[in-house]
Amino acid sequence: MAEAQPQGTGPQGTGKAAGGRSAQLAHTGLRPGWTTGACATAASTAAYTALLTGEFPDPVTITLPKGQTPSFALAVEELAPGRTAAMAGVVKDAGDDPDVTHGALVRATVRALPAGSGVVFRAGAGVGTVTRPGLPLDVGEPAINPVPRQLMREHLAAVAARHGGAGAAADVEVEISVDHGEEIARSTWNPRLGILGGLSILGTTGIVVPYSCSAWIDSIRRGVDVARAAGRRHVAGCTGSTSEKVAVALHHLPEDALLDMGDFAGAVLKYIRRHPVERLTICGGFAKLSKLAAGHLDLHSARSQVDKGFLAELARRGGADEALAEAVAEANTGLAALQLCTAAGVPLGDLVAATARDESLAVLRGAPVAVDVICIDRAGMVVGRAEPRGPGEGRQGSPQR
Repeated sequence: MAEAQPQGTGPQGTGKAAGGRSAQLAHTGLRPGWTTGACATAASTAAYTALLTGEFPDPVTITLPKGQTPSFALAVEELAPGRTAAMAGVVKDAGDDPDVTHGALVRATVRALPAGSGVVFRAGAGVGTVTRPGLPLDVGEPAINPVPRQLMREHLAAVAARHGGAGAAADVEVEISVDHGEEIARSTWNPRLGILGGLSILGTTGIVVPYSCSAWIDSIRRGVDVARAAGRRHVAGCTGSTSEKVAVALHHLPEDALLDMGDFAGAVLKYIRRHPVERLTICGGFAKLSKLAAGHLDLHSARSQVDKGFLAELARRGGADEALAEAVAEANTGLAALQLCTAAGVPLGDLVAATARDESLAVLRGAPVAVDVICIDRAGMVVGRAEPRGPGEGRQGSPQR
């Protein structure tokens, strides 16, 4: 289990800001937890340290992307004779989030490779393999997402520098496994997405933000109240930390103008309808905002899915021929649909953004609020934008659904 709670500006952070994402997180009163990516990073760091020194650090401390430094107790450890391999495991603590991977044992086995090999990732038992396009990993790759991979590379490089001498590099194979992961994965979307054999190793911040619908919606309302009291005329509802960074970079908004919308787009729109601000920016992942464009106000994967048929109709509006539209309708993921249209010069991202903006204006019911929408991909690149539009400024025709 994790030995420390997140520090700094994340969950249960310093609370110095009167509003914004940090205050929202603290206001829920829910205990945050750790992603599978953070657990895998801790386990691989401990295993590689033992491979080089013969000793497992316990607890093992890592540094997350936003600077928090949690420590994790090791649940298991094993050093092979002759230090040919080392294995360490961490039990995932998801905090108060109803995460199916809570309590799962995440293991990392590290083996030395020839100089110049770099870090090579393998899927062990209970970790899936990508079998279909449209995900942020190539087909055939272990389902260890890009941010956890980068986090592990950075920590392994630091271990190599600390214990291997100046200029030492981490040339290792890292095999991540999750006890009972294949069984747990049956309760996730992995099989439908073509991730077979187990779970994905996920996380962009390393922290699991717990979601209680009532607590989170209450925190959104509090965030709007704080922004209005501070005289903010422009606020941004963001689906996560990556979209928050994009909104800040594009609009230079202060922290108390940022609303951690999460999946609750409807909560933001309905409260701002009653408590207006001059401008609302909605920023989020393309797939999530395609759900908003299709009329869903709860963007959680358990309660709404990406409608590829709807995306195909949008693509036709943007000039896609029938072959492309059919390919979009059959795409594995929203990202795959976007990639198909991008390659063909069809502005599906802009069409989703514009339609999501118009759906938002419909929910606002004439409230004096101008709305713009920004769609991003997993890397935080802008893939679609709709300029601000206020009430009564016209509505683009939406495809039938």
